[in-house]
Amino acid sequence: MGFFQSYGLRLQRKRWRIRARRKARQLSVVSDNSAGVQPDDILVFSTFRNENVRLPYFLDYYRRIGVSHFFMVDNDSDDGGREFLAQQPDVSLWSTTGSYKRARFGVDWINWLQMRHGHNHWCLVVDPDELLVYPFCDTRPIRALTDWLDASSIKSFGAMLLDMYPKGRLEDARYERGADPLDLACWFDAGNYTISRNGRFGNLWIQGGPRARKFFADEPERAPALNKIPLVKWDKHYTYVSSTHMLLPRGLNLVYDEWGGEKASGVLLHTKFLDTFGKKAEEELARKQHYANSHEYRAYATGPIDDPDLWCKWSEKYINWRQLEILGLMSKGNWA
Repeated sequence: MGFFQSYGLRLQRKRWRIRARRKARQLSVVSDNSAGVQPDDILVFSTFRNENVRLPYFLDYYRRIGVSHFFMVDNDSDDGGREFLAQQPDVSLWSTTGSYKRARFGVDWINWLQMRHGHNHWCLVVDPDELLVYPFCDTRPIRALTDWLDASSIKSFGAMLLDMYPKGRLEDARYERGADPLDLACWFDAGNYTISRNGRFGNLWIQGGPRARKFFADEPERAPALNKIPLVKWDKHYTYVSSTHMLLPRGLNLVYDEWGGEKASGVLLHTKFLDTFGKKAEEELARKQHYANSHEYRAYATGPIDDPDLWCKWSEKYINWRQLEILGLMSKGNWA
């Protein structure tokens, strides 16, 4: 990378940090329990709107793998989720009526909270419908992973977003609050993924899966990005640039081996596709608060949104992380 490009990225990082401080004015404290956070705690940061049905399992799942505290931003929910989280002693909650879109789709709010509370912690940025699977997650807590990353001088951990779905009509996959969504959405696409490299930021760009083949069949290049870097040993000078797809400094984006080997990586099981999907898609299309003029949600609206069946004869039923490694969707690298 040349001097001017490197200098430009440093200026951009400074600009995003200044912007995050400015957007912090939109956040109002609902409950702040951060005084109980210990120096070595692993933290979750998340932005949500009307996800009350998912929040109990979300908290339970990440508590079980070893997360100590949750920093949550409620974007004007009206379904009781804010009230539920305000009662949780391991949750610090902020609320805002500000524009999700004008906060760079929540990135400015999360950058600010991580600047303030995440410094020198391993921080996991996930949505309430994303469940992190990492090597040995069935037998080892997430601290085992972060300890190994620390010992290996690795500061960021990549994970591919894997869309999960039921077999049959989504409206028949009736999700009950507090239940494991994988009991219903237990299928995924094992193939049909494309990978390219972003020359400026150095991150990989992954597309494909059921959304590409079902909603973006005519324009696969416009399908949602599936590459994520959700787990980072945070420093107050870092910033996310575009969701958790890429960060600055750009070295944090090199979560893959440039020389043809494999680095340890995980998968985010994405449980969006349940009976709640249609209503959520219609709400978000009406709000027009998502990326690229909500083109993803417009694709849902013009596609088979009323009765989508994402299952096909090539669908694989989820078993465990070892299955995902065999299929090449994640890797334990040299972590034994």
